[in-house]
Formats: sequence, C-alpha cells, structure tokens
Amino acid sequence: MAPLRHQLDPRLHIAAAIGWAVFGVVTLAALIAAHLASNQAEHRARLDAESLLAEFATQVRDALSMGLETRRSLLQVTAAQISAGTDLDPASLRRTLLTAQAQFPEFTWLGVADASGRVVADTGSTAPQADVSALPWFRQGRKAPFVSDLHAPGMVTDVAKVIGDGQTPRLLDAAAPLASGGALGAFLAWPWVEHQVLRMQQALNKNRQVELLLVARDGSVLVGPSNWTGRNLARDDDAKEGGDYVIGSRAHLRLADGLGLGWTTIVRQRAELALAPARTTRRTVFLIVFVAGLMAAAVAALATSLLTRRLTRLAVDAEAVRLGGRRSLAAPAGKDEVSRIGATLSQVVDHLQSEKQALQTLNTELDRRVAERTLRIERMADEARYAAVARERLRIARDLHDTLAHSLMALLTQLRLVRKLRGQMSATELDEELGRAEDVAKTGLSESRAAIAQMRDNGVRDTGLGAAVLDLTRRFGARTGVTVDLKADDAVVSLTDERAETVFRIIEEALRNVERHAGAQAVRVGLRSTPIEGDRTLVNIEVADDGVGFDPALPRPGHYGLRGVQEQAALIGARLSVRSEPGKGTQIALSFDA
Repeated sequence: MAPLRHQLDPRLHIAAAIGWAVFGVVTLAALIAAHLASNQAEHRARLDAESLLAEFATQVRDALSMGLETRRSLLQVTAAQISAGTDLDPASLRRTLLTAQAQFPEFTWLGVADASGRVVADTGSTAPQADVSALPWFRQGRKAPFVSDLHAPGMVTDVAKVIGDGQTPRLLDAAAPLASGGALGAFLAWPWVEHQVLRMQQALNKNRQVELLLVARDGSVLVGPSNWTGRNLARDDDAKEGGDYVIGSRAHLRLADGLGLGWTTIVRQRAELALAPARTTRRTVFLIVFVAGLMAAAVAALATSLLTRRLTRLAVDAEAVRLGGRRSLAAPAGKDEVSRIGATLSQVVDHLQSEKQALQTLNTELDRRVAERTLRIERMADEARYAAVARERLRIARDLHDTLAHSLMALLTQLRLVRKLRGQMSATELDEELGRAEDVAKTGLSESRAAIAQMRDNGVRDTGLGAAVLDLTRRFGARTGVTVDLKADDAVVSLTDERAETVFRIIEEALRNVERHAGAQAVRVGLRSTPIEGDRTLVNIEVADDGVGFDPALPRPGHYGLRGVQEQAALIGARLSVRSEPGKGTQIALSFDA
C-alpha cells in the first residue's frame, strides 16, 4: 500500500497531480450533471402528475356537468309537455310532476308557477297559491333554462318556505320557462351532488389514492375532505398544503355561466405517492450519471499516467544525476514537449559537468596559489613583526629622549656648572645649586616612571582620545600654570584605535616643548572633524601657543622632538605642518582621513 500511496501522491508526481485534478473536475461535473438530470426528471414527473390529475379533474367536471345537463334537459322536456297539454288543472299537473319525480328522485320538489308567480301545482306540501315571484329560479327561469347554487343562507330560508316542511337543506334550484309565461321550478337535493363526486372519486381510487374538491365561485369548498368542507380556498395552490399534495384543477363546469354555476373541480394526490416513481427515477438517473462520471475520471487519471510515463522517467534520471549516480542525462526520443525538455536538460547537465570539471581544475590552481601566497604572507608577517619591533624601538627612543635624556642633560649641565664654579661659590650657593640638581634628577625620574607607566598602560585605548587629551591638558595646566583652551568634536573624541594613540603622543610632545622652550602664557588645543566627499571625514588636530617661537628651517643638533613628531605622523599617513616665527608663537597642525 505504501508504494501505491507514493505513486498517487500529487506532491511527488505530476501525473498524479494531473490525474487528481481531472478526477476532481470530472467528478464535480458528474455531480452537477446528475443533480440537474435528476431535478429535470423530477420536474418532468411532477408536470406529468399534474397533467394527469388535471385530466382526472376534467373527467370529474364533465361527468358532473353531464348529470346536471341531463336534469336540466328533463325540466325542459317536462316544461314542453306542460306547455303543449290542454288539461292544465292542478291535479293533472301534479300527476305529471310526480311522474317526473319518480323517474328522478333526486328532485326533492317540482312545481308549476303561473305568470304572476303563484304556485299552481307541486309535488310537496306547498301552501296553495304560494307566491314565488321573488325567488331567483322563477325570475330567471321564466326567461331561459336556469340552474343555481342555493348554499347562501337567505336563499335556503326562502326555499324552506316554499317547500313548507320547516327544514333548510342545501339544494340546487333549477327552472325552465313555460309558454304561458310561468315557469317550471325544481329543487335538486345536495346529497345527489355529493354522491356524484364520491362515485367519481371511488372510480379514480381503483389505481391511486386521490381526493376531490368541489369549489364554489366565491372560493368556499362545497364538497371535499371533512377538514376542508366549508373552508375558503383563496387560490388553487392552497390545496397543495405547502407542497404536501400535487393538484390538477379545471375551472367552471361546462354549463354556461348564465345558468348560475361557477364551480371548480380540483383533484389532488399526496406528493410522496404522486412523485414516488419520479423520485425513484431521479435516484436512478443520479446514480447512473455519477457512476459514469467516476468511470470517466478514473479513465482520465489512467490516461494521464500513461501519457506522462516518459516525463516520470526523465524526472527519475534527473534525480539520479543530482545524487551523483549518473554523469549525463539521455534525452527522450520524439518531438513533443517532453523530448524538448529532456534535450534542454541534457545540454544543461553536460554544460554543468564541463563547468564542474573546469571548476575543479581552477580549485587546484587556486590551492597552489593560496599555498604560495600563504608562504609570502608568512614572510611578510615576519617582516611586519620586525618593522613593528623597529617602530617600538623608535617610540621607546623618542620617549627616552623626551623624558630621561632631557632630565640627564639638565642634570649634567647643572653638575658641570657646580664643578666649574664651586671654588667661587659660597657654601650656601653650592647647596642651592646641588638642590636644583637634585630637583632636576627627581623630575627626570618622575617623567621616566610616567613614560614607562604609559608604555605599559595606555589610557587612550580605554577612554578614547578626547578623555585622554582632556586629562593631559589638565595636568599640564596644573603643573605649568599655562592657560589651556581645549575644543573637541564628538566624532574625534571617540577615536580609540592606533591612530588615536599616535595623535595623543604628538599632542603630548607638543605640550612638552611648550613647557620647556616656549615660555607661553596660553595654549590652544583643537580636535575637529570636517566632512568630505561621500561618507569620508577629515580629522584636524591643532596645538598652538603664544610663546617665543623659533625658526623651523634652522638645524637644532641634539633635539629630536620635532623629528619624532614627523615620524609618528608618517606612521598613520597624516599630513603635518609646523608654523612658527621668533616672537610669534608656534602652531602644529595634523590632518588625516578618518
């Protein structure tokens, strides 16, 4: 099962992805088609059921119309016999009416009224000479044959008065004109109508369970199920009871509206019975279409798998090349897209293999060159270490010159002066000179210790150039009494690298020269930065005093301070300028690219 799942995984095989996509589309189409087909089948079955029920309603309507038409024709024939007879006495008329009633017992009453509306003879117990001129059957029947529904309460009461038995049954009244200007009237029993409807319903129910409703012109149900009799039917669809029933109806009986009837016959059947064959057909159609869709989807997936076999084989070969199992890729035969893709991939793989070989050759050459450069760098590192040792020797020499050499020279000068003049000095003067020599020795010792301490622990790296120069100027001012004005930019005071140490040494040497040689009253120290092109910044260092000055062009044997400053500036690639004139002070300016 695991290999099968692997083959059917759309994330691993394009054939599986295409097959599943086709399967999904065809399956969805099958579902939609099956749903539409089954709905159409059910709709057609519903229409057929409604058409069949409408045909039943037509049969009921025609049968009921035929029965009423027959009774009306009987009245017309009887009226014609009365009009043609010569013996019109009440007894003779009564016998004629009783004979007709015997043949058609559904007539509950038959009577003859003269032109004035007085009953001449009847089959009931009507009072002699009863006045029926106000009744509709007389007024309409003396003009033309007439049939009317007497379910209205007022009309039923008038009929009861004519019949004279005190009852108010539901009746139909009918009439036919007489040649004398009177009318032959009749009352048709309502149970006869109900019996006709029940008989036709029983005939229809031999094969199917249906219900018949007879609806009056005003929408009231005259005949129907017990829960519907007497209710008002606003429209035919009300008989469907929310879709529980399927109905067929025919409006109006075939008797003319002028005869007084406007009934509608409705035949209905429960939806589950009427649509049972349709719903069975719907399920069958849905199942057939859906199964056909699934089969089509499976065939499409299988066809996709067969059509993409060459692409799958190409993918397997490409994977083997990627994993190193093969060095080349064979292009599939043919002229389709798979062949073109295979040919392109084959060319790419060959090109990559050649580039890989060239890269290996290049790596071998680079390894050889790296080995040579490593040896060269090691030699350069040795040379750099030697240069660093030489620079450190020069720095130590400058520091010794700036501290110990100056002090020893001053001490030597003081001792020579004492030795030459000791015979001419008093004991007090000799003690003073020896005390000054002692002070010079102490000062030299202190400066030497400070220089050694500074060589061991350089505060510039730890605190930054700005803090180190600020401490230097404070000590200088406290020791010499010279006013120092320090101005520094933030971009310069934060320098902590080797260049900051060198700048500090240059400023320190400049202040030492001011203390020993310048005789100045004020010193100005500036640490500023100036933006130049791009993100580059130019650092400007300045130390200026108002002392005695000197001529920079004149040689000064035995003094190495200025030369040391020039050497230190050269170490960091800085540009140094020294400006001084006798009596106008000295300015040392240093600038370099930060």
